[in-house]
Amino acid sequence: MINNVVLVGRLTRDPELRYTPQNQAVGTFGLAVNRQFKNANGEREADFINCVIWRQQAENLANFAKKGSLIGITGRIQTRNYENQQGQKVYVTEVVADNFQMLESNKAQGEQSNKPQAQNKKPQAPDPFKTPGADPFSGGKPMEINDEDLPF
Repeated sequence: MINNVVLVGRLTRDPELRYTPQNQAVGTFGLAVNRQFKNANGEREADFINCVIWRQQAENLANFAKKGSLIGITGRIQTRNYENQQGQKVYVTEVVADNFQMLESNKAQGEQSNKPQAQNKKPQAPDPFKTPGADPFSGGKPMEINDEDLPF
């Protein structure tokens, strides 16, 4: 039997770290994963997947990742059920992550969270490649090409 999951997405909330009575660390988190296609309105949809991670990996995730962090995980799908306070049976499907990998540096995460703040922007020189009709190699002069120089 094969039960392998590989996901890349952004944390929907800060990981929640708890400890079992046996002092085992367990972290729970949500992962937003974009779908490969766009809907009828041309917008990309996402799936919000509940995940669990155990032991040292749970502690590391709680220490280093926060809401919005781009991470990759490997693990497996697991189902469980329990009876709620009303006596109803509740079924849960979640990804049990074995490993995770941070996919952005802390600096990139900080820049992403600061994007809406316009006062932090530094003035930049104009990009010659974005100026229509500008040739960055001509020194501002039009290029002279003789018909005899063309290969065709």
